[in-house]
Amino acid sequence: MKILLATDGSEYSKGAARFLKSLKWAAEDEITIFHAVYWIPFLYDAESYIETFKEIKQELAPKIVDSIMDILKPVKARVSTAIVEGSPAQCILDAVRASDMDMVVMGARGIKAIESLFAGSVTRAVAIKSPKPVLVTKLPAREQPVFKVLYATDGSEYSGDTGKFLISIPFPDNTEVTVLNVVPPEFLDIPETFVPKVNERILEIRDQTRAIRLNNSQRIVERAEEFLSKTIGAVRIMSEVGDASTVILRVSEEINADLIVVGCRGLRGIRGVMGSVSRNILAHSKCSVLIGKTCEE
Repeated sequence: MKILLATDGSEYSKGAARFLKSLKWAAEDEITIFHAVYWIPFLYDAESYIETFKEIKQELAPKIVDSIMDILKPVKARVSTAIVEGSPAQCILDAVRASDMDMVVMGARGIKAIESLFAGSVTRAVAIKSPKPVLVTKLPAREQPVFKVLYATDGSEYSGDTGKFLISIPFPDNTEVTVLNVVPPEFLDIPETFVPKVNERILEIRDQTRAIRLNNSQRIVERAEEFLSKTIGAVRIMSEVGDASTVILRVSEEINADLIVVGCRGLRGIRGVMGSVSRNILAHSKCSVLIGKTCEE
């Protein structure tokens, strides 16, 4: 597997490196530490201090990648570095499209933080436009006896491709995967508290629809369980009814997940707009998030 680890030198980027260090990399795996030197515009375009600022940024760049290199020293994978000049988001996307990388890894601050260049616009831009899966790690990383993954699937081609990618990741031996399928409510435009007040015919339709959807949901998670169990020792399945984003976030906290995995169409499939579920999970999850991709030709 080939990984592009994008770093801005922050503690959140270092957290991403520590996340990668916890995985079981082999000698044939490759991790590229990638840093974009970006000339952030000043309020006044005074050449005197802009040139000095550029010199400082150029001096810092090797130190930034070296700090990540130090964290990754114990891994068996081959680790290399790349320093480029330009807008971070665009440089990352260009690097992914020009190479055969399998995944982009980035660190991100929590939803309320706005200080880091990688916290908001860069992470979102890469997550939306990257043709390859994007792993966004979040702090603080939790040390648990079991590494817990929540894989949310809707049974689609995109979720299936994400599942296939999931089993290619060298997770530690103590990994447990929970497969979740969320069944939408039968009456999306009727508040749940008012459902008991509708007539018996509607209630009968609701019950029949729910039974069919839950049966389909069970088949979806069972297929995923069969597939994942070939490489992952501990796999459990569950179906829930409700809003997909809300349920996924709730379940991730209930099981104390280290990673949420969701599928998403690639850039060509959705014209550069990431689905609302993936977007909500990325914004509000307290743990790391892996967004799978499928690019349509």
